[in-house]
Amino acid sequence: MDARSKAIRQQVIRVLQAGQRGHLGAAFSLVEICRVLFDDIMHFKSDEPTWDQRDRFILSKGHGCMALYVMLAEKGFFPEQDLWKFCHPDGNLGGHPDHKTPGVEASTGSLGHGLSIGVGMALGCRMKYAFETSRVPRVFVVLGDGESNEGSVWEAAMGAGKHKLNNLTVLTDYNKHQAFGESSDVQPLGPLADKWRAFGFAVEEVDGHDVDALRDVLGRTPLNCDKPTSIICHTVKCKGVRIAENDMKWHHVNRIDEDAIGELLAAVEDYA
Repeated sequence: MDARSKAIRQQVIRVLQAGQRGHLGAAFSLVEICRVLFDDIMHFKSDEPTWDQRDRFILSKGHGCMALYVMLAEKGFFPEQDLWKFCHPDGNLGGHPDHKTPGVEASTGSLGHGLSIGVGMALGCRMKYAFETSRVPRVFVVLGDGESNEGSVWEAAMGAGKHKLNNLTVLTDYNKHQAFGESSDVQPLGPLADKWRAFGFAVEEVDGHDVDALRDVLGRTPLNCDKPTSIICHTVKCKGVRIAENDMKWHHVNRIDEDAIGELLAAVEDYA
C-alpha cells in the first residue's frame, strides 16, 4: 500500500473522528477504486459540478461514503473544512451521500438503487450525444457484494445488457462481507463473473487494491464496444488496518475515543 493510499485512509479516519460514526470497513475496501477513478479515469470539473460532458460516478453502496467525501474534498468540489462536520446537524455530509452535495450524482444508501439510476444516466447521455461529435459521457457505478443480493440490481443489469450501454461500467467492491456476516453464508453470489456475462456484460476480475491493475482495466473500458462493462474488484473489508481486516465489528463504528483513533492512524502508517 503506497503513501497515497495510506494518506487517503488516514483522512477517512479523521472524518470518522469528526463525526464519531461511520462505516469504516466499507470505506477502506473501496479507497483504491475511488482513487483511480478520480485521479486517472474520469472527466470532471470540480468548479463546475454539473458540467454536461462530465463522467458520472454513483456510489450505490452509499455507506462507504467517507472515502468518496475525502476524494471530493481533495479534488475541490467542496472545502476540506466540510469534512470535519461529517454527520453534524450543521454540516452537509451525511452518513450516506446526498445529491445536493457537489460531486454527488445521486442520493444512495438504500441499497439496490444506484445501478438503475446509472443505467438511466448512461442511456440518457448516449441518446443526447448520439448525433454529435462530442464524446459520450461515461457512467461508473460502484456496488457492494452484499448489495448485489437485491433483485433490483439484476433488473437494472438486464436493461443495461438490452441497450448495450458501452458507456456504463459497474464495479463490484467484492470484499465478501456484509452487515450480517460473510457473504458466502448470508447469500452466496458465485459464480459472480458468469452472472454478469449472462446479463450481457463484458467482464474482468481484478485485485481491487492494486492501483496499476485498476488503471489498466479501467483504461481499457469499454471492454467490448457492444456491451456494458462489469469489473469485479476483489477487496478486503477494512483494508489497511491488520487487526480490523474482515472483522465485522468495524463494519460500522459509533463513538470512538482518541486513543483508538491514534491506534488506527498508526496502524495505517505501519501497514506494509
